[in-house]
Amino acid sequence: MGARGLFTARASGMDGIDAVIAQSSYSFPRHMHDQYGIGLIDRGSQKSASGRGPVEAAEGDVITVNPGEIHDGSPIGDRGRAWRMLYLDPTLMAEAIGDIREGGGATFELAEPVVRDRRIASLFARLFQSLIDTGTRDATVLCRDETLLILLARISGVAVPDSAVPRAIGIARDYIDSDPVAPLSLFDLAQLTGLSRFQVVRGFARATGLTAHAYLMQRRLQLSRRHIARGMALAEAAAASGFADQSHMTRLFVRSYGISPGAYAAARAL
Repeated sequence: MGARGLFTARASGMDGIDAVIAQSSYSFPRHMHDQYGIGLIDRGSQKSASGRGPVEAAEGDVITVNPGEIHDGSPIGDRGRAWRMLYLDPTLMAEAIGDIREGGGATFELAEPVVRDRRIASLFARLFQSLIDTGTRDATVLCRDETLLILLARISGVAVPDSAVPRAIGIARDYIDSDPVAPLSLFDLAQLTGLSRFQVVRGFARATGLTAHAYLMQRRLQLSRRHIARGMALAEAAAASGFADQSHMTRLFVRSYGISPGAYAAARAL
C-alpha cells in the first residue's frame, strides 16, 4: 500500500459515472471535484471540512460532495478508513433529477454532506456493485438504472409528484409477461408506456409490490422452474430463462423457493 493508501478505479457500466474503492489513513488537503460525489464509509471514520460545514462520518454513513465544493478529509484515530465512491457527471445528474421531477428544473445541490440512513446505504451498495459488474446482462442494467433513480430521489430530497399511472404500468407488466427472456431496459419500458423512467420505477412498485427488475426476475424464475420440471439441464435452463449463468439462477431460486434447482430437479425425477 502506498503512502496515500490503496485506491482502485473500477470500470463503470454507465457513461458519466466513475467508481473508486479506497482504504487509507491519508489526510487530504482542501480540494474540489467537477463531479457530484456519493460514497459509503465501509470501515473506520473520518472528519472533513466542507462547503456545508464541518462533519464527521463513520462506518455505514453515506457521504456526498457537490461539484466545485471545497473540502478535505482526515481519518479519526489511527486505523484509517475504507470507503467506496461514485463520481457522477453533472449532465447525467441533471438528466436523472429532471426525470425524477417529471420535467422540472434539474439544478440542485446535495444538501447533506453525511446521510445516516441504512436504506440509502443499502441502495448505494447495490448500485455500486451493479455498476462494476460490467460483464453481466440486461437484467443487471435494468436493476442498475432503477437503483440509481431511487437512490438519487432519496438522497437529493427532490419532491416527487404523486401521479397515478396504473394503466401504463399494466402495459409494462404485460410486455414483461409476454417474453421475460427478451433484453429489457428501463428506457425501453419508459418508451413503451409514455412515462418517465422514474414514473415506471415508482408506479411499477406501487402496482405490483415489486420493482420492474424484481418482477422480471420472478418471471424468469418461473420459466426456469418449468424448464427444469421438463428435464432440461440446469445450465441450459438458466440460459433459456435469461439468466447470466447457472449460479445467478441458483441464488435467486434458493432465495425465492427455499431449495436449490438441483434439489428441485431431483425431486421431480422421483
